[in-house]
Amino acid sequence: MSTTFTYEFDTEAFKARVSFPTGVFIDGQFSAGSEGKTIDIVDPTNGKVLTTVAEGTAADVDRAVIAAKRAYDRVWGLKTPGSQRGVFLARLADLMETHIDELSALEALDAGKPFLWAKNVDVTIAIATIRYYAGWADKMHGKLGPALATGNALVLKPSEVTPLTALRMCSLINEAGFPPGTANIVVGYGNTVGQAMSEHMGIDKIAFTGSTLVGRKVMEAAAKSNLKNVTLELGGKSPNIIFDDADLDAAVKWTSHGIFWNQGQACCAGTRIFVQEGIYDRFVEVFTDKARSLKLGPTFEFDTYQGPLVSDIQYKRVMSYIECGKQEGATVHLGGERHGEAGYWVQPTIFTDTTPDMRIVREEIFGPVGVIIKFKDEDDVLRQANDTLYGLAAAVFTPDVSRALRVAHKLQAGTVWVNCIMMVHSNVPFGGYKQSGIGREQGEYALDNYTNVKAVQVNIGHTI
Repeated sequence: MSTTFTYEFDTEAFKARVSFPTGVFIDGQFSAGSEGKTIDIVDPTNGKVLTTVAEGTAADVDRAVIAAKRAYDRVWGLKTPGSQRGVFLARLADLMETHIDELSALEALDAGKPFLWAKNVDVTIAIATIRYYAGWADKMHGKLGPALATGNALVLKPSEVTPLTALRMCSLINEAGFPPGTANIVVGYGNTVGQAMSEHMGIDKIAFTGSTLVGRKVMEAAAKSNLKNVTLELGGKSPNIIFDDADLDAAVKWTSHGIFWNQGQACCAGTRIFVQEGIYDRFVEVFTDKARSLKLGPTFEFDTYQGPLVSDIQYKRVMSYIECGKQEGATVHLGGERHGEAGYWVQPTIFTDTTPDMRIVREEIFGPVGVIIKFKDEDDVLRQANDTLYGLAAAVFTPDVSRALRVAHKLQAGTVWVNCIMMVHSNVPFGGYKQSGIGREQGEYALDNYTNVKAVQVNIGHTI
């Protein structure tokens, strides 16, 4: 029997009772996992169990692949024209819009992010992405939006830490009219469900978002099985460069957003803050005041900026990096401690007096922790900014357009923002250089990940 999540929201931001199945979703139906086990879902604000969801296994992946292939062959793929696929996607976007507050509340509850950030960023971008690919569906010849728009049937494994929004989407997918089996969702652990998907001979393409370490494992499993097509959106250690002539107040506000949004749990977070020597002292002073003003508090209060980290594992990881920074001799300029007594809260933390070899400078922390580094000129900052294994994103703050474009072209990153940071749009490709990934999400480029090129040549009039 499938598990069910029921919860009464009574907050400033959202008031409603929600209830929906949380089983594995295969062939349009919810059920228990093959072994009948469940996974605890924890409230990151206090560390207490919220609910349980069905734990998927490799056997459930097998069932999901069979359902997806059956749907593709009989009712999807070439059996459903692009115009109709676009209708289904547009309906799904409409339903998401109707339920935007509920989806945002679930995301805030499950992941610990402030409700307004969940609504105005995460869910809003998700809706825009589905709408965008709904428009592409009838313009094709031959993750959810681009995969379905191009006629693929899919098996999705959401994070086992924060699966509630994805599971709620299953019912909306049914309501939108997608044929059973076109979208299947199996919650499970990476070493079971993730591994089974990566090495499954019946899966032709896999897209993974997560750490570079796990990305390597996905790529290895894909190579050792059926050489499936792989796209990876992996880690980052993004440089944020502020030149002497930058608008200081604007740069401080954007920098704060770039590092502390979503508690720093963003692959493209601007955690290496490079400030030119002429404004370094003033920037540090103003930025410190800004960081201290950010409210850490209940995620459903409108003035809360930062919530807890997503899990105990992530909390311990971030705190270990903070301790490492201290041990390696960096100066804790701000924060550096837990916030409160319960849950997975970490103070906004900034290190100064770092050296390039320190782990807090070189490794992705995935938390509200950054370093501020002084630089002399363009050559100096480009050398430091590009001295990394990663290449996901970067930002440049200067009113000098020529300088901004010159530096942007020399930065080894898939995305470079100028006088802003952390701006993601459904029609703009996103992905990394170096060990930040392979391929691109979003925009027209993402469609290439989910299609094959075929040449069909017909002899009309040639004889031999």
